[in-house]
Amino acid sequence: MALPPSGARRVGVLCGSRGGRTPLYVESATALGDALGRRGADLVYGAGGSGVMGAVSQAAHRAGAKVTGVIPHALHERERAVEACGEIFVVPSMHERKALIYRLSDAFLVLPGGFGTLDELMEVATWNQLGYHQKPVVLVNVREFFQPLISMLDRMEEEGFFTARERSIVRVADGTDAALDMLGLPRPAPTARMVPA
Repeated sequence: MALPPSGARRVGVLCGSRGGRTPLYVESATALGDALGRRGADLVYGAGGSGVMGAVSQAAHRAGAKVTGVIPHALHERERAVEACGEIFVVPSMHERKALIYRLSDAFLVLPGGFGTLDELMEVATWNQLGYHQKPVVLVNVREFFQPLISMLDRMEEEGFFTARERSIVRVADGTDAALDMLGLPRPAPTARMVPA
């Protein structure tokens, strides 16, 4: 499942408000945000100003993407929303945050994170399984972060808890470019290089 060839290309990025133990997580988020802008996509995210979430939004904003964040009142200070980029919607609850992010997004990329990231991933995958939407869902497997989860999903299919088609709802990419290719986002045209006379 790829994005439609025309219309909005709003990518919901589900990820952590912390940076993790290695700078590679934040570096990957920065690369993803930059690539979204260069490929003409817009970002929808959880409006946190720190960690992986802050890095992807700041890079997307710098790269010219339209950035839209959604955050509940209770997390406004905790996730440093005052440092967040773009148009920010403050909503009453986590449920409303997730519902608006899902509604605004045409597809979902998942970067490393914690409980909240897993919760959002499982909800968008379940909604896809139940036919509420058919939006692509791709794990960006930075440092093989999602490998245990991938094994668990495979085990669920093997044990008959969902079909092969349902298992294919959650796809896996090894890096930024592969993930954006899966969404059908066009690669930017190569820039012309000056050749010495």
